[in-house]
Amino acid sequence: MAPWTFVGRAEEARHLTDAATGATGRGLIIGGASGIGKSRLLRSVTEALDPARYPLVSVTGTAATAALPLASLAPALPGDLVISAQNGAGPNVVASHAGLVRWALDAVHRLGGGRPVVVAVDDAHLLDPLSAALVHHLARTRQATVIGTVRSGAPTPDPVRALWIDDLVDRVDLGPMTAGDTTELLEAVLGGPVEPRSAGRLWRLATGNTLLLRELVTAARAGGELVEAYGVWRWTGGFALTPTLTDVVDHRIGPLDPAVRDVLELVAFGAPIGLPLLVKATDSAAAEQAEERGLIEVTRDDRRTTVRLAHPLYGEVVRRRCPFTRARRLRADLAHLIEATGARRAGDALRIAAWRVDSDTATDPGRLLRAARSAFLGNDLPLAARLSRAALAAGGGFGATEVLATALFLTDRPGDALAALDDSPGGGRSDSPGDRPGDRTSGWPTRRVADRLRWSLLHRAVSYWGCFHGGAREAGTYPGHPHVRPIELSWTRALEALMRLHHGEPRAARRLAGEVLDEPASGPGARAVARAALAHLLAAGGAPARARAMVATIDTRNPYLGLAAELAHGTALVIAGDLAAIDALAGASDGDGVTVRAGYRAVLAAQAARLRGRLAAAGRLAAEACALLSPGRAYAALAHAERAHIAALCGDATLAQAALAEADAQRVPAMAVLDPWLEHARAWVAVALGEQAEGVAVLRRLATRLADDGFHGHELLAQLDLVRLGAAGDVARRVQWLAAYSDNALAETVTWYADAMARRDGPALLGAMERFQRLGMTLYAAEAAAAAVSLLRAVRSAAAGGAAEELAALLAACAGARTPALRVKQPALTNREREIALLAADGVASKEIAEQLFLSSRTVDNHLMRVYAKLGVSGRSELATALRALPDLAGGS
Repeated sequence: MAPWTFVGRAEEARHLTDAATGATGRGLIIGGASGIGKSRLLRSVTEALDPARYPLVSVTGTAATAALPLASLAPALPGDLVISAQNGAGPNVVASHAGLVRWALDAVHRLGGGRPVVVAVDDAHLLDPLSAALVHHLARTRQATVIGTVRSGAPTPDPVRALWIDDLVDRVDLGPMTAGDTTELLEAVLGGPVEPRSAGRLWRLATGNTLLLRELVTAARAGGELVEAYGVWRWTGGFALTPTLTDVVDHRIGPLDPAVRDVLELVAFGAPIGLPLLVKATDSAAAEQAEERGLIEVTRDDRRTTVRLAHPLYGEVVRRRCPFTRARRLRADLAHLIEATGARRAGDALRIAAWRVDSDTATDPGRLLRAARSAFLGNDLPLAARLSRAALAAGGGFGATEVLATALFLTDRPGDALAALDDSPGGGRSDSPGDRPGDRTSGWPTRRVADRLRWSLLHRAVSYWGCFHGGAREAGTYPGHPHVRPIELSWTRALEALMRLHHGEPRAARRLAGEVLDEPASGPGARAVARAALAHLLAAGGAPARARAMVATIDTRNPYLGLAAELAHGTALVIAGDLAAIDALAGASDGDGVTVRAGYRAVLAAQAARLRGRLAAAGRLAAEACALLSPGRAYAALAHAERAHIAALCGDATLAQAALAEADAQRVPAMAVLDPWLEHARAWVAVALGEQAEGVAVLRRLATRLADDGFHGHELLAQLDLVRLGAAGDVARRVQWLAAYSDNALAETVTWYADAMARRDGPALLGAMERFQRLGMTLYAAEAAAAAVSLLRAVRSAAAGGAAEELAALLAACAGARTPALRVKQPALTNREREIALLAADGVASKEIAEQLFLSSRTVDNHLMRVYAKLGVSGRSELATALRALPDLAGGS
C-alpha cells in the first residue's frame, strides 16, 4: 500500500499558499476536527514553498511540551540556549521570559535576512504560553506571516485565539473530505481504481475524516475485506476492529461515566431512537451530557425528535465492547420500549423482530415471518435470511423456508438454499403414494397443495439459475392432479417460460408466457414473471419501446422478479441506444442490497460508455462489473465479454483475448440469453487480433442465428457491426427490413448509415454522423465521419475540409479507439507536399517556407494548392484540422 498522500482540498491549498507567499497580505489559520486533514494540508503547502524566497519556521504544538517555555519553537532555536534558559543557568542567558522572547524575535529576524519569513504552526491550540505569545507578536508586528492549524472546539491559548479575533489573520474551517476527494485518495493509496459502492461506503463510514479513513482501510486490508479483482479494489463491508482503530475512536469518545455509557449503548443498539424513549430508559442529564460532548446527535423532523450516534464507528466500538449479557438485555429492552409505544414508525416491526431474535425473546413466528418478508422486499437479504431462519425455528412453516431459501439464493449461496428447501417438512421426499399433493397422511400432512407447488418452483429456480442444472426447466408439477388449480399451474408455466428464454429457446418461452397471460385464473405473481419474459422477447425482437412499457407494469420490489425485469429493461435500452435512460437505470441505488443487480448495472454503465466512445471509462466500469459478479456465474460471462469488447476496440488484443477466455469459462447454458453479447465481443476480439475476416464470419453466423430466433433487435446490432467492418453492400437491404419492424430511433439511424456506406455516399455519411451524434453514440459518429472524409477527399469535394474538422473533434472525444472504420484513407501526399503542409499548418508564411526549403515562393504556393485539393480544404485556415485527421501527420501538426 502506498503512503497516504495529500489529495483534493485544491481551494483550501490555494488559499493557504496565497497567504504564505504574501499574496493576501495576511496569515491564515485552518480550523477543523481531529483527523480531518489539517496537518497534511499545512505540510503540503509548506513543502512546496521555495526556501530561498520564503524562509520557513515550522512549529508543532504538543501536549507534552505545553508547560515548557518556548518549547514549541525549540526546533528553530539553538538547543543549548533554550535548555540553559529553561534551567535558569548559563553565563550568557537572559533568564526572563521577556528577554527570551526578544532573543527569539532576533533569531527569526536573522533567519529571514530581509526576506519574508513564514511561521507555520501545526496544532496551535497546544502551544506553550510563551510560544503562543511570540507567534501573536510576530503576526501583530508583521515580522512574519503566520499560517497554521487549530482543532475546532479545543481549548486555545488567548494569544492564539486573538490572532483571528483581532483580525491579524484569516481563519477558515476545514470541512470533511468530499466523496470525490475520498475516492481520489483511496485510489492513490491502493494504486488502482476503487469500486464506487465501496468508495462511497468508506466515505460515509469515515464521515470525510482522513485519519478514520486510513485506519478503516488498514483494518479492512488486515482482515482480508478489502480485495483487488480485475484491477479494481472492492470492500466487502467488514473490517477488523484493530487496536489502532479502536484507539482513534476511543480518543474521540473520551472517558465515559456509567450513566453516559448507558446512553451510548442504548443508542448504539437502537438508533434511530426517539428522544422521549431514550430519556425514559436512561438518565436525562446523561443524555444532555452525551449531546454536549458531541457523542450523540439529536434531530427534529416534524413532531419527532430522533437520536443517533454522532459517528457510525462509535456504534461499532460500543457494541463490540458491550458484554454479551448486557447486549442481550438491551435489545430486549428496546423491543419492549418500541412495542409499548405501538410501533407506529415505518420499520419498527422489522427492528423489533431483529431485536427479539438477537435477545432470544422471539416467540411469534408470524411476526418474524412478516418482518423477514419486509426485509426481503427492502433488499436487506442478510437480515431477511436471519429473520426467516428464526421464524422457521419458531414454527413458521414453509413460508419461512421460502424466504430463507430465496435470500440465500440471491446472495450467491445456492447450495445452502437447496439444503434449506430439502430440510423443510417433506421437501426432500420422493413422490411416493403417501406424499402426493392433496394426500394428508404423510409427507406434507399440514401443507396445502400450493405450498408443495411453491416448494417445487423454488427448488427448480435455485437448481437452474443457482446450480445451473439445465434439466430443471423440464420438470413439470402435477399438471393432471385434481387438486392443482389453474392459478397454481400458471406459476409453473411462467417459471418455465423464463427458463426457456434464458436457455435460448425463445419460441417455447413466448408460447408459455402467452398461455399464462391468456389464462384468466393466472395470479398477479405469475403474470409478472410472464411479462418479464415477454418484455425481454420484445426487446430482443426489436421492439424496445413496447418492452419498456411492459416492464413498467411489473412490481419489481421482489428482488428476484426485479432481476428478471431489469435484464429485460437493460436489454431494451441498449438495443434502443437510449443512453440517458441507461444512465438513469445504472445509477439507481435501489439495487445495492443485491450484488448481482449492482453488477449488472455496472455492465449497463460500461455499455453506455462504450457506445459513447469513452473507452477508458468503459473499461473501468467493466472491470468493476467483473469484480462484483465473479463470485457467482449467472452474469459473470456478460461482464467479462463487455471487458473483452472494450479492450478490442482499444486495440489491446492481449487483454481482449484473456477477457474473452474468461467469459467463455464463466458462460453457463442457463444464461444463454446473454450469448449475443458474447458473440459481439468475440467478433471484435478477432478484429483486434488482425483477423477481420474471422470477425465478419462470427457476426454473419450470429446474425443468422438471431434471425432464426426472431431476435431482430439483437440482429440489427450485429448487422451494424458488419457495416462497420465493410460489409454494408451485403447487409443494407436486410438492415432496411429490420428497421421496418423496430420502434426506436437507432434503427432508423443504422438504416441511414448502412445505405450511405453501401452507396459510398459521402454527404449521406455526414448525415449518419449527425444522427449518431444526436443519440450520443460518438464512436459510431466518428466512424461515419471517417468514411465520409475518405470519400469526399477522393472526389476533391469542398465539403472534405468541414468533414475533417468534425472528424478531428470526434476522434478527440473517443480517445483510445482503434477500429478499422476509423482508419481514414490518406491522400497520396508526396514527401515535399507533407513538409510544406506541416509548415503552413504551423503558420509559417510561404516566403519563409521557400527560404527554409530553398524553393521559390511560387513553387511553395503550387504545392499548397495541390495539398488543398487532395485534402479537400479551401485554404490554410482548414489545413491544420485536416492534417490532424491523418494519423501519421497528427503529431507533427
